[in-house]
Amino acid sequence: MKKRVLVATGGGDCPGLNAVIRAITLRASQEKNWEVIGSINAFDGVLNEPQEIVVLDEKKVGGIHIRGGTIIGTTNKGGPFAWPIKNQDGSWGSADRSDEMLRRLQYLGVDAVINIGGDGSQSISQQLFEKGLNVIGVPKTIDNDLSATDFTFGFQTAVQEATTAVDKLVTTADSHNRVLILEVMGRYAGWIALHSAVAGGAHVCLIPEIPYDIPKVVERIYQRFNKGRGFAIIVVAEGAKPKDGDMYYEESTETGYKNVRLGGVATKLMKELKDGGLQADMRETVLGHLQRGGTPIAYDRVLATQFGVRAFEMVLEGKFGEMVAYRHPNIVSVPFKEAIAHYNFVDPSSDLVKTARGVGICMGD
Repeated sequence: MKKRVLVATGGGDCPGLNAVIRAITLRASQEKNWEVIGSINAFDGVLNEPQEIVVLDEKKVGGIHIRGGTIIGTTNKGGPFAWPIKNQDGSWGSADRSDEMLRRLQYLGVDAVINIGGDGSQSISQQLFEKGLNVIGVPKTIDNDLSATDFTFGFQTAVQEATTAVDKLVTTADSHNRVLILEVMGRYAGWIALHSAVAGGAHVCLIPEIPYDIPKVVERIYQRFNKGRGFAIIVVAEGAKPKDGDMYYEESTETGYKNVRLGGVATKLMKELKDGGLQADMRETVLGHLQRGGTPIAYDRVLATQFGVRAFEMVLEGKFGEMVAYRHPNIVSVPFKEAIAHYNFVDPSSDLVKTARGVGICMGD
Protein backbone atom coordinates (compact mmCIF):
# COMPACT_ATOMS: atom_id res chain seq x y z
CA MET A 1 0.00 0.00 0.00
CA LYS A 2 1.31 3.43 -0.97
CA LYS A 3 2.12 6.09 1.58
CA ARG A 4 0.41 9.47 1.28
CA VAL A 5 1.59 13.03 1.76
CA LEU A 6 -1.04 15.77 1.88
CA VAL A 7 -0.19 19.26 0.62
CA ALA A 8 -2.01 22.40 1.78
CA THR A 9 -1.53 26.06 0.85
CA GLY A 10 -2.72 28.60 3.43
CA GLY A 11 -2.76 32.35 3.94
CA GLY A 12 -2.64 34.86 1.11
CA ASP A 13 -1.81 33.66 -2.39
CA CYS A 14 1.75 34.14 -3.55
CA PRO A 15 3.66 33.79 -6.85
CA GLY A 16 5.50 30.45 -6.74
CA LEU A 17 2.96 28.35 -4.84
CA ASN A 18 2.28 26.22 -7.88
CA ALA A 19 6.00 25.70 -8.41
CA VAL A 20 6.26 24.27 -4.88
CA ILE A 21 3.28 21.95 -5.45
CA ARG A 22 4.80 20.79 -8.73
CA ALA A 23 8.22 20.16 -7.16
CA ILE A 24 6.75 18.13 -4.28
CA THR A 25 4.73 16.03 -6.71
CA LEU A 26 7.57 15.42 -9.16
CA ARG A 27 10.01 14.51 -6.39
CA ALA A 28 7.48 12.15 -4.82
CA SER A 29 6.87 10.48 -8.20
CA GLN A 30 10.44 9.18 -8.06
CA GLU A 31 9.51 7.15 -4.98
CA LYS A 32 7.35 4.22 -6.08
CA ASN A 33 5.59 3.85 -2.73
CA TRP A 34 4.40 7.49 -2.30
CA GLU A 35 1.51 9.49 -3.66
CA VAL A 36 0.53 13.13 -3.19
CA ILE A 37 -2.91 14.57 -2.48
CA GLY A 38 -3.98 18.18 -2.02
CA SER A 39 -6.46 19.76 0.37
CA ILE A 40 -8.58 22.48 -1.23
CA ASN A 41 -8.34 25.91 0.46
CA ALA A 42 -5.76 25.06 3.10
CA PHE A 43 -7.14 22.53 5.63
CA ASP A 44 -10.74 23.39 4.74
CA GLY A 45 -10.69 20.59 2.20
CA VAL A 46 -10.13 18.05 4.96
CA LEU A 47 -12.74 19.55 7.29
CA ASN A 48 -15.46 20.33 4.74
CA GLU A 49 -18.38 17.98 4.23
CA PRO A 50 -18.05 16.52 1.70
CA GLN A 51 -14.29 16.63 1.78
CA GLU A 52 -12.45 18.37 -1.05
CA ILE A 53 -9.32 16.38 -1.75
CA VAL A 54 -7.56 16.10 -5.11
CA VAL A 55 -4.89 13.70 -6.33
CA LEU A 56 -1.71 15.48 -7.42
CA ASP A 57 0.22 13.58 -10.07
CA GLU A 58 2.59 14.45 -12.90
CA LYS A 59 -0.27 15.17 -15.28
CA LYS A 60 -2.08 17.40 -12.79
CA VAL A 61 0.99 19.57 -12.11
CA GLY A 62 2.30 19.71 -15.67
CA GLY A 63 3.19 23.30 -16.57
CA ILE A 64 1.72 24.89 -13.44
CA HIS A 65 5.05 26.41 -12.36
CA ILE A 66 4.48 29.39 -14.69
CA ARG A 67 1.09 30.20 -13.15
CA GLY A 68 0.44 32.49 -10.22
CA GLY A 69 -1.91 31.55 -7.40
CA THR A 70 -2.40 27.95 -6.33
CA ILE A 71 -4.28 25.16 -8.08
CA ILE A 72 -5.53 23.84 -4.74
CA GLY A 73 -6.78 27.20 -3.47
CA THR A 74 -5.98 29.00 -0.25
CA THR A 75 -7.64 30.86 2.60
CA ASN A 76 -6.56 33.11 5.45
CA LYS A 77 -9.73 32.68 7.46
CA GLY A 78 -10.51 30.21 10.20
CA GLY A 79 -8.42 27.04 10.36
CA PRO A 80 -8.57 23.80 12.35
CA PHE A 81 -8.10 25.59 15.68
CA ALA A 82 -10.58 28.41 14.98
CA TRP A 83 -13.23 27.03 12.64
CA PRO A 84 -15.98 29.65 12.16
CA ILE A 85 -19.40 28.60 13.49
CA LYS A 86 -22.65 30.53 13.50
CA ASN A 87 -24.33 30.83 16.88
CA GLN A 88 -28.08 30.56 17.38
CA ASP A 89 -28.36 34.33 17.84
CA GLY A 90 -26.80 34.91 14.43
CA SER A 91 -23.39 35.95 15.73
CA TRP A 92 -20.21 34.15 14.76
CA GLY A 93 -17.86 32.23 17.00
CA SER A 94 -15.19 29.58 16.51
CA ALA A 95 -14.56 25.97 17.40
CA ASP A 96 -11.42 23.86 17.75
CA ARG A 97 -11.70 21.04 15.18
CA SER A 98 -8.04 20.04 15.24
CA ASP A 99 -8.62 16.61 16.85
CA GLU A 100 -11.34 15.87 14.32
CA MET A 101 -9.00 16.89 11.50
CA LEU A 102 -6.30 14.52 12.76
CA ARG A 103 -8.84 11.68 12.75
CA ARG A 104 -9.88 12.59 9.21
CA LEU A 105 -6.27 12.61 8.05
CA GLN A 106 -5.78 9.18 9.58
CA TYR A 107 -8.91 7.94 7.79
CA LEU A 108 -7.51 9.32 4.52
CA GLY A 109 -4.33 7.33 5.08
CA VAL A 110 -2.15 10.43 5.29
CA ASP A 111 1.35 9.69 6.58
CA ALA A 112 2.68 13.25 6.42
CA VAL A 113 1.52 16.80 5.71
CA ILE A 114 3.40 19.60 3.94
CA ASN A 115 1.90 22.93 4.96
CA ILE A 116 2.88 25.86 2.71
CA GLY A 117 2.25 29.24 4.30
CA GLY A 118 3.47 32.25 6.25
CA ASP A 119 3.88 32.84 9.98
CA GLY A 120 0.21 32.19 10.74
CA SER A 121 0.19 28.93 8.81
CA GLN A 122 3.42 27.77 10.43
CA SER A 123 2.04 28.58 13.87
CA ILE A 124 -0.78 26.18 12.99
CA SER A 125 1.87 23.68 11.84
CA GLN A 126 3.57 23.88 15.23
CA GLN A 127 0.29 23.32 17.07
CA LEU A 128 -0.52 20.32 14.89
CA PHE A 129 2.97 18.92 15.39
CA GLU A 130 2.50 19.19 19.15
CA LYS A 131 -0.65 17.12 18.71
CA GLY A 132 1.35 14.39 17.02
CA LEU A 133 0.93 15.20 13.31
CA ASN A 134 3.86 14.47 11.00
CA VAL A 135 4.08 17.92 9.42
CA ILE A 136 6.68 19.81 7.40
CA GLY A 137 6.48 23.57 6.70
CA VAL A 138 7.34 25.57 3.60
CA PRO A 139 7.66 29.37 4.09
CA LYS A 140 5.50 31.53 1.84
CA THR A 141 4.93 35.28 1.90
CA ILE A 142 5.46 38.20 -0.45
CA ASP A 143 6.26 40.29 2.63
CA ASN A 144 9.58 38.49 3.36
CA ASP A 145 8.77 38.75 7.07
CA LEU A 146 9.90 35.29 8.23
CA SER A 147 13.27 35.67 9.95
CA ALA A 148 14.32 32.01 9.73
CA THR A 149 14.90 32.19 5.97
CA ASP A 150 16.95 34.68 3.96
CA PHE A 151 14.15 35.04 1.42
CA THR A 152 10.67 33.68 0.87
CA PHE A 153 9.47 32.85 -2.63
CA GLY A 154 7.04 35.38 -4.05
CA PHE A 155 8.90 38.34 -2.55
CA GLN A 156 11.09 39.00 -5.58
CA THR A 157 8.07 38.86 -7.91
CA ALA A 158 6.24 41.37 -5.71
CA VAL A 159 9.30 43.63 -5.77
CA GLN A 160 9.45 43.35 -9.57
CA GLU A 161 5.79 44.38 -9.88
CA ALA A 162 6.32 47.32 -7.51
CA THR A 163 9.46 48.39 -9.38
CA THR A 164 7.62 48.28 -12.70
CA ALA A 165 4.97 50.52 -11.16
CA VAL A 166 7.64 53.01 -10.02
CA ASP A 167 9.14 52.99 -13.52
CA LYS A 168 5.78 53.86 -15.05
CA LEU A 169 4.98 56.54 -12.49
CA VAL A 170 8.27 58.33 -13.22
CA THR A 171 7.24 59.24 -16.76
CA THR A 172 3.79 60.53 -15.85
CA ALA A 173 5.11 62.40 -12.80
CA ASP A 174 7.76 64.07 -14.93
CA SER A 175 5.23 65.03 -17.60
CA HIS A 176 2.86 66.71 -15.12
CA ASN A 177 5.40 68.02 -12.58
CA ARG A 178 3.66 65.99 -9.89
CA VAL A 179 4.41 64.19 -6.68
CA LEU A 180 3.18 60.63 -7.08
CA ILE A 181 2.76 58.34 -4.07
CA LEU A 182 2.89 54.57 -4.54
CA GLU A 183 1.49 52.43 -1.72
CA VAL A 184 2.83 48.87 -1.61
CA MET A 185 2.14 45.83 0.57
CA GLY A 186 4.32 44.40 3.32
CA ARG A 187 2.19 44.58 6.47
CA TYR A 188 4.52 45.38 9.39
CA ALA A 189 7.77 45.16 7.36
CA GLY A 190 9.14 47.49 4.71
CA TRP A 191 11.00 45.03 2.50
CA ILE A 192 8.93 45.49 -0.67
CA ALA A 193 8.92 49.27 -0.33
CA LEU A 194 12.66 49.50 0.32
CA HIS A 195 13.72 47.18 -2.51
CA SER A 196 11.39 48.74 -5.09
CA ALA A 197 12.36 52.28 -4.06
CA VAL A 198 16.05 51.53 -4.58
CA ALA A 199 15.44 49.62 -7.82
CA GLY A 200 13.02 52.20 -9.23
CA GLY A 201 14.94 55.30 -8.19
CA ALA A 202 12.30 56.74 -5.87
CA HIS A 203 13.07 59.95 -4.00
CA VAL A 204 11.30 59.11 -0.75
CA CYS A 205 10.76 55.70 0.87
CA LEU A 206 8.66 55.35 3.99
CA ILE A 207 8.68 52.05 5.90
CA PRO A 208 7.20 50.89 9.24
CA GLU A 209 10.62 50.48 10.84
CA ILE A 210 11.51 54.18 10.42
CA PRO A 211 8.64 56.48 11.50
CA TYR A 212 8.52 59.50 9.21
CA ASP A 213 8.70 63.22 9.96
CA ILE A 214 6.47 65.19 7.56
CA PRO A 215 8.57 68.42 7.56
CA LYS A 216 11.62 66.43 6.47
CA VAL A 217 9.67 64.72 3.69
CA VAL A 218 8.33 68.09 2.50
CA GLU A 219 11.85 69.52 2.53
CA ARG A 220 13.18 66.65 0.42
CA ILE A 221 10.39 67.03 -2.13
CA TYR A 222 10.95 70.78 -2.50
CA GLN A 223 14.57 70.02 -3.35
CA ARG A 224 13.21 68.29 -6.46
CA PHE A 225 11.36 71.36 -7.70
CA ASN A 226 12.71 74.48 -9.39
CA LYS A 227 10.41 77.40 -10.28
CA GLY A 228 7.41 75.11 -9.89
CA ARG A 229 8.83 72.45 -12.19
CA GLY A 230 10.04 69.02 -11.17
CA PHE A 231 8.62 65.76 -9.86
CA ALA A 232 9.04 63.30 -7.03
CA ILE A 233 8.19 59.66 -6.43
CA ILE A 234 7.29 58.44 -2.94
CA VAL A 235 7.10 54.73 -2.18
CA VAL A 236 5.24 54.06 1.07
CA ALA A 237 4.73 50.70 2.76
CA GLU A 238 1.17 50.02 3.88
CA GLY A 239 2.37 49.76 7.49
CA ALA A 240 4.33 53.04 7.52
CA LYS A 241 3.52 55.47 10.31
CA PRO A 242 4.42 59.03 11.32
CA LYS A 243 6.52 59.93 14.34
CA ASP A 244 4.35 59.69 17.44
CA GLY A 245 1.59 58.19 15.29
CA ASP A 246 0.09 54.82 14.42
CA MET A 247 -0.35 52.67 11.34
CA TYR A 248 -3.47 53.28 9.28
CA TYR A 249 -5.75 50.25 9.39
CA GLU A 250 -9.28 49.03 9.88
CA GLU A 251 -10.55 46.17 11.99
CA SER A 252 -11.82 43.37 9.76
CA THR A 253 -15.49 42.44 9.89
CA GLU A 254 -14.98 39.28 7.81
CA THR A 255 -15.89 36.06 9.56
CA GLY A 256 -12.80 34.06 10.52
CA TYR A 257 -10.32 36.74 9.43
CA LYS A 258 -8.12 37.73 12.38
CA ASN A 259 -5.70 40.22 10.85
CA VAL A 260 -6.31 43.95 10.70
CA ARG A 261 -6.85 45.33 7.19
CA LEU A 262 -3.97 47.60 6.29
CA GLY A 263 -4.24 50.05 3.42
CA GLY A 264 -5.04 53.68 2.77
CA VAL A 265 -1.76 55.13 4.01
CA ALA A 266 -1.10 56.81 0.63
CA THR A 267 -4.24 58.93 0.90
CA LYS A 268 -3.46 59.72 4.54
CA LEU A 269 0.11 60.68 3.63
CA MET A 270 -1.06 63.02 0.86
CA LYS A 271 -3.25 64.89 3.35
CA GLU A 272 -0.37 65.08 5.82
CA LEU A 273 1.89 66.55 3.14
CA LYS A 274 -0.73 69.16 2.20
CA ASP A 275 -1.24 70.03 5.85
CA GLY A 276 2.55 70.27 6.15
CA GLY A 277 2.65 73.00 3.53
CA LEU A 278 3.46 71.10 0.34
CA GLN A 279 1.85 72.97 -2.55
CA ALA A 280 2.77 70.54 -5.33
CA ASP A 281 0.17 68.69 -7.38
CA MET A 282 -0.13 65.18 -5.90
CA ARG A 283 -1.75 61.86 -6.78
CA GLU A 284 -1.72 58.46 -5.08
CA THR A 285 -1.62 54.93 -6.50
CA VAL A 286 -2.37 51.81 -4.47
CA LEU A 287 -0.75 48.78 -6.08
CA GLY A 288 -2.71 46.30 -3.95
CA HIS A 289 -3.14 42.71 -5.03
CA LEU A 290 -1.33 43.25 -8.33
CA GLN A 291 1.79 42.53 -6.28
CA ARG A 292 0.75 39.00 -5.38
CA GLY A 293 -0.91 37.88 -8.61
CA GLY A 294 0.42 36.82 -11.98
CA THR A 295 3.41 34.89 -13.24
CA PRO A 296 6.29 34.35 -10.80
CA ILE A 297 9.69 35.52 -12.00
CA ALA A 298 12.49 32.99 -12.55
CA TYR A 299 14.09 33.61 -9.14
CA ASP A 300 10.92 32.69 -7.29
CA ARG A 301 10.29 29.63 -9.48
CA VAL A 302 13.78 28.33 -8.69
CA LEU A 303 13.52 29.00 -4.95
CA ALA A 304 10.01 27.52 -4.78
CA THR A 305 11.20 24.41 -6.62
CA GLN A 306 14.12 24.02 -4.22
CA PHE A 307 11.75 24.35 -1.27
CA GLY A 308 9.33 21.76 -2.70
CA VAL A 309 11.99 19.15 -3.39
CA ARG A 310 13.59 19.63 0.01
CA ALA A 311 10.22 19.48 1.78
CA PHE A 312 9.45 16.05 0.40
CA GLU A 313 12.96 14.82 1.16
CA MET A 314 12.41 15.96 4.75
CA VAL A 315 9.31 13.75 4.79
CA LEU A 316 11.48 10.81 3.71
CA GLU A 317 14.01 11.68 6.41
CA GLY A 318 11.31 12.03 9.08
CA LYS A 319 12.32 15.62 9.90
CA PHE A 320 8.87 16.55 11.14
CA GLY A 321 8.22 19.68 13.17
CA GLU A 322 10.56 21.66 10.92
CA MET A 323 10.28 24.21 8.13
CA VAL A 324 12.34 24.47 4.97
CA ALA A 325 14.53 27.59 4.88
CA TYR A 326 17.00 29.33 2.59
CA ARG A 327 20.31 30.18 4.20
CA HIS A 328 22.51 31.34 1.35
CA PRO A 329 23.66 29.33 -0.50
CA ASN A 330 21.97 26.31 1.10
CA ILE A 331 18.44 25.00 1.52
CA VAL A 332 18.19 23.90 5.14
CA SER A 333 15.50 23.23 7.74
CA VAL A 334 14.69 24.90 11.05
CA PRO A 335 12.30 23.93 13.87
CA PHE A 336 8.88 25.58 13.71
CA LYS A 337 9.50 27.28 17.04
CA GLU A 338 12.58 28.98 15.62
CA ALA A 339 10.80 29.79 12.36
CA ILE A 340 7.98 31.73 14.05
CA ALA A 341 9.88 33.14 17.02
CA HIS A 342 10.88 36.48 15.49
CA TYR A 343 9.33 38.79 12.91
CA ASN A 344 11.69 39.79 10.11
CA PHE A 345 11.80 43.58 10.30
CA VAL A 346 14.05 45.79 8.18
CA ASP A 347 17.06 46.84 10.25
CA PRO A 348 17.30 50.67 9.98
CA SER A 349 21.09 50.33 10.16
CA SER A 350 21.29 47.67 7.43
CA ASP A 351 23.41 47.99 4.30
CA LEU A 352 20.36 48.37 2.06
CA VAL A 353 19.01 51.30 4.09
CA LYS A 354 22.49 52.84 3.95
CA THR A 355 22.48 52.29 0.18
CA ALA A 356 19.12 54.02 -0.13
CA ARG A 357 20.40 57.00 1.84
CA GLY A 358 23.59 56.92 -0.19
CA VAL A 359 21.72 57.56 -3.44
CA GLY A 360 19.72 60.37 -1.86
CA ILE A 361 16.50 58.56 -0.93
CA CYS A 362 14.79 60.25 1.99
CA MET A 363 13.70 57.67 4.56
CA GLY A 364 11.46 60.19 6.31
CA ASP A 365 13.68 60.78 9.32
